[in-house]
Amino acid sequence: MATWLAIALLLIATTCVVLALQVRGLRAKLGTRAAQADAGSRAHDAQVREQAASQERERIYSDLHDDLGAKLLSLVYRAESPVQADLARAILQDLRDVVTRSRGTPGTLGDVLADIRGEAAQRLAAVGIGLAWDEADDLPDPMLDNGHALHLHRIVREAISNTIRHAQARHLRVRVRAAAGELLLELTDDGSGVPAAVLAGSGMRNMRTRAGELDGRIDWVPGTEGGAKVLLRMPLDAEA
Repeated sequence: MATWLAIALLLIATTCVVLALQVRGLRAKLGTRAAQADAGSRAHDAQVREQAASQERERIYSDLHDDLGAKLLSLVYRAESPVQADLARAILQDLRDVVTRSRGTPGTLGDVLADIRGEAAQRLAAVGIGLAWDEADDLPDPMLDNGHALHLHRIVREAISNTIRHAQARHLRVRVRAAAGELLLELTDDGSGVPAAVLAGSGMRNMRTRAGELDGRIDWVPGTEGGAKVLLRMPLDAEA
């Protein structure tokens, strides 16, 4: 009898241990599932907040573009001179750049250069300056992130603005080449050169800063046709 009692107690104790282990395992599983559910809930909440923030940013960008953009476009058509119209047009393009960059639309070097060429042709034609675009056929075509694309756009835009507002040029030549892993971009006009005041101005400083952001450098030298030449060099491997 005592033996059976001992066996029964042992079985009860063993069962209790097994049950305790099972309960502990169940609690661990429930805790893990609860944590996963909580993490999933937090992730879902974060996703909802980000989506709402993204929609609000899109609304602000759209309102900004539609309202301010319309006013700038009106200034383009009401400008008293082609130079004033170009200034309003350049500001409008800066606004579009901000919206495009914030929406996240990167592209390849070829895409960016095509956009730059189209904008340059439109601006120069509006003020009666001829454009000669010379781009190498074997130019590499790496992806550019939004920041690098914007810096490249702004450098060329400012160089063209200087040609339009200060150089009294009739023609502008743009040459695009690649050598030793670098993009070589030259803008040469046949105008009167770059005034000292312009060289010391904020526009030139901004161009140098943007060239630095591209891990490149920018220089101004006398042009081969009597005007000014802007030389931009930037590594291509950093853009891939």
